Order: sequence, then structure tokens, then C-alpha cells
Amino acid sequence: MESFILRATDRGYGRYLSTGPTSSYIAGHPESVLTRHSSFNFHEYQQGRAGFGRIRVFGEEIFSGLGCGYNIHRHHNFIICAFVLRGCLTHINTLGKVDELKAGDFYVFSAGSGGKHAELNIAGEDLRVIYIWFLPGKLLLPPSYRRAHFDAAACRNRLTRLVGTPDGVLPIEQDVRVSRLASDAAGTHVYRPRSSAHGTYVFVIDGSVHCEDASLGRQDSMGLWGTEMVTLSTGSAADVLLVETAL
Repeated sequence: MESFILRATDRGYGRYLSTGPTSSYIAGHPESVLTRHSSFNFHEYQQGRAGFGRIRVFGEEIFSGLGCGYNIHRHHNFIICAFVLRGCLTHINTLGKVDELKAGDFYVFSAGSGGKHAELNIAGEDLRVIYIWFLPGKLLLPPSYRRAHFDAAACRNRLTRLVGTPDGVLPIEQDVRVSRLASDAAGTHVYRPRSSAHGTYVFVIDGSVHCEDASLGRQDSMGLWGTEMVTLSTGSAADVLLVETAL
């Protein structure tokens, strides 16, 4: 097994204002601020490690201030997933979707041959979102948008698939899967990737876990590959996102 650890303080960091040079991209009241901590990057976009497998972006973002977010902008040939952790996200796209997502809600927006979207916080409470960008399995597919909800209470203390190919989760045109573990008790949980040729990225949203031989605290993360299972041990409360990807 091979691995890397990315501590919370080692991630890339960006702070963007809705005024000045970034005002055409960053929306919101003049006092709005968007902050981003990035685990991965590609080229000059975001900071952090180079992409992991099919993952190109993993950003934890805070939208502070009325109307803060991203003005409508174009994407193509990326699959973008958003997982709302706190607050209310207003998502608008050129497929005709205007959607409001609250804590536990998540979406998969496949830009494919071309699509635009805007991401906005139009409430007073700060909005906390995790965005993951994947390379698509096929280029220039028709754009699509799907959303679902993670019920933490109903899924307590078990690994739950959110994005992937089995029934009951949001499908994705790529060899990746996203799962989540919301725990409130001590326990051991085993995640089994499709093969040892798949990597698993473990990100601790809140709380702490022991992953294999490493202790991970809030916003710490770990990538593992060359193994047929990933073992997570929780002492009490923990909220963990696992992203499996072909390498």
C-alpha cells in the first residue's frame, strides 16, 4: 500500500473579494468574501497537490456575505459535484435548473459539451460547500444535472454511497465513487475499492478518525492506493467523505 497525508494546514488557500479584480467572477454584496481551501489543483487553477486519479479539484469553500458566490460562467468536459455542509446554496444552470440545496443535499453537474452555472449564497448564514471536479469518462456528452440528499440520521454509523453506478445513487460517467460516513459512536468501518488499482481519498469533514496507521483530525485527509481495503476507526463523532477513483 502507498499513501500520502495532507493536513488541514497544508492545503492551498485562496481568499476572493466581490470587488476589485475578481468582481467579474465573484458575486455578492461589496463586503462578500469567498474563501477556498484546496486539496488538489490542475495547471494554475487552485492550489494543493496535483490531481489524484480522475480527481482534478477538491475544494472546501465558504461563501460569506449576501449574494456571495460565482457569477454565471462556462464549463465543458468536467463533472462537478457539490456537497452542501452548511447554509443554503442557490444553483442556476443553463439547462433551465434553478435549485436550492441545503445541508446534506448534493448534486452532479456534467458540463459535457458545454454548460454554464452560477453558485450563490443569498441567505445571511455562511455557506460551506465541498466541490469535487472529475475528468469525464467520455468527452462532449450532453450536459446533465442531478441532485439528491444525504440523510445523516438514517445513515448513521455506516458507509453510504452518494455518487457512483449502483441503484439508488447519482450516476456518473466515470470510474469514480463518492461515499460518506456520519458516525456518533466508536466503531470500525471497512471500505473496499473496486480493485487495488483504484485510489481512495479520505477527507475528514468534522471530528477525527484513525485511517490505517494515521490519525486524522478535522479537515485532514489521506490518499491510499495499492490496497484492497481501507479501514477507518472512529472514537466518537466523525463526518468523513471518501472518494474512490481509478488511477
